[in-house]
Amino acid sequence: MAGLYVVATPIGNLDDISTRAVRTLSEVDVIAAEDTRHTRRLLAAHGIKTPIVAYHEHNEEEASPRLVSRVLAGESVALVSDAGTPLVSDPGYRLIKAALAAGIPVVPIPGPSAVIAALSVSGLPANRFCFEGFLAARASARRQQLQALETELRTLVIYEAPHRISELVGDICEILGTDRNICVARELTKQFEQVFSGTAAEVKAALDDGRMPAKGEFVLVVDGAGQNATGADQREQQRVMSVLLKSLAPGAAATVASELLGVSRKPLYDIALALKKE
Repeated sequence: MAGLYVVATPIGNLDDISTRAVRTLSEVDVIAAEDTRHTRRLLAAHGIKTPIVAYHEHNEEEASPRLVSRVLAGESVALVSDAGTPLVSDPGYRLIKAALAAGIPVVPIPGPSAVIAALSVSGLPANRFCFEGFLAARASARRQQLQALETELRTLVIYEAPHRISELVGDICEILGTDRNICVARELTKQFEQVFSGTAAEVKAALDDGRMPAKGEFVLVVDGAGQNATGADQREQQRVMSVLLKSLAPGAAATVASELLGVSRKPLYDIALALKKE
C-alpha cells in the first residue's frame, strides 16, 4: 500500500528489530535512511534488498518533496534513522509534515527507543518525564538550559556525546545539586552496555576515575526537583504545596510544608514556583 512508514530500528543489538519492521522494510519500494552505509549493514543482516536513498539533516529540505512525490505516484516509502525511532533527535519532521499536508497515510512501525530503554532501567519515576534531547554544546548555553530546568518536577531525559558527558554531569552537580539522583546509560543494548545510577556527585566521580568510560552514546535520566524524593513522595509534596498555595505566598507555603513533611524548604519552594507557572 502506498504510504510513508516510520520504522524504528535497533539501537545496538540487531536482534531487537521487530518482525513487522523486517516485513515493512522488505516490502516498501524504497527506504529513506539517515546513513545509507549503516542501514545497508542492518538490511544485510536480515536479508533485505530494498533500494535505499539518503535522507539526513543536510538534505531533508530538498529530499522531502521528492519522497512525497514518489508516494503520491503510488510508491511506498520507509523512513529509518541510524538507530531507534526516527524523529527523536533525528531528521524526519519535514518529511512527516509534508506527507500529512499532502494527505498521505503515515504509519508508525514502533520499536526500540534509547529514551524508553534508559527510563526503564533508571529506577527513577517514569510516569511523567520530559525529553530534552541534546543540550547546547556551548557551556554557557547549556548551563542556561539546566537553570531553566532546575525546578522541573518531571524526570528529565537527556542525550549527550562522549566528549561532553563529564562537563554535563559537572554542570548538573553545580546547578541541580550534587545530591540530585541520576542514571547514566552508555552504549545501550551493545557489547559494552553500562548503566550507572547514583547521585550526581557519585556519577561525576565514576566518570572521573574511569569506572564509567567516556565512550559511546550516552543517555542521562535525571530525577525531577524534589530533594531526591520517590515518585510517591514527590506527588505528596506537590499535593501539599497545591493546597497551601491557595492561601499562602510561595515562600510561606514552603516554610509550612517543610515543617509538615520534614523536608528542607528549598525543594518545596522550587515546587511552589513551578506550580505557579502552570
